[in-house]
Amino acid sequence: MKLIMAVVQDKDSNRLSDALVKANHRATKLASTGGFLKAGNTTFLIGTENEHVENVMSIIKENCQSRNQLVAPISPMGGNADSYVPYPVEVQVGGATVFVLPVERFEQF
Repeated sequence: MKLIMAVVQDKDSNRLSDALVKANHRATKLASTGGFLKAGNTTFLIGTENEHVENVMSIIKENCQSRNQLVAPISPMGGNADSYVPYPVEVQVGGATVFVLPVERFEQF
């Protein structure tokens, strides 16, 4: 058994959730916040048998796209202002960050 942890952008959350339910995969959704952009994310916890891992991974890939977004940088408070860029910059966001972990024991009550 494996635990799949997928951190996805909020914009992709509902689409991924619907696709997982349609494919009969159970998932727990947790609200999370990214450290770099300080933006909302959704973290999915998906427990599955080893033979279903690749199917779950393909569902995640199909439903979580990366995109470009303009971001206004946060000004440094008390930090080094030499490297501060005062105008919005374009960064790539979205997609998914996925961890697949072995599960030593699983119980459901």
